[in-house]
Amino acid sequence: MAFRALKAQHAAKRSRIERVANQLTYIASSTPFLITHILWFGAWIAWNSGAFGLRAFDPFPFGLLTLVVSLEAIFLSILVLMAQGRESAIAELREEVTLQVNLRTEAEVTKILQLLSGLYTRQGYRLGEDEELRQMLQPLDPTDIERDLMEQIASVGPGRRKTPK
Repeated sequence: MAFRALKAQHAAKRSRIERVANQLTYIASSTPFLITHILWFGAWIAWNSGAFGLRAFDPFPFGLLTLVVSLEAIFLSILVLMAQGRESAIAELREEVTLQVNLRTEAEVTKILQLLSGLYTRQGYRLGEDEELRQMLQPLDPTDIERDLMEQIASVGPGRRKTPK
């Protein structure tokens, strides 16, 4: 079975409202949408300022325009937040997959080093006193790395910075 991209998998599972929200976000982030709004606001303000000699239906300070624009801003911000939430979920999953692949790769590399050092010693050669190699021959413990990182973050604390050791 072919491995499908995470984004494609999530796109296939979107609900109808999520598909509509995604399409509306795409439209709202386009240049025609911007130009339409510039023309619309300009015409509205010009009409209601008497520039065309027409009777104002929303005189200054343009209360109706303010209401319409505020409602549009609310809906657009909700659409953007929905899109960001979906993208964030995909990014978190992708990050977890990457972590698992990296941990697996590290375990495989460690095993290869162990096998090579075993072959090397069976041939009658002595491993050097290389501390770095000795550490590489040991399996990686992600829990220790996480604990060290958390301690480093905690040592900095809010409002002060420490130089790395």
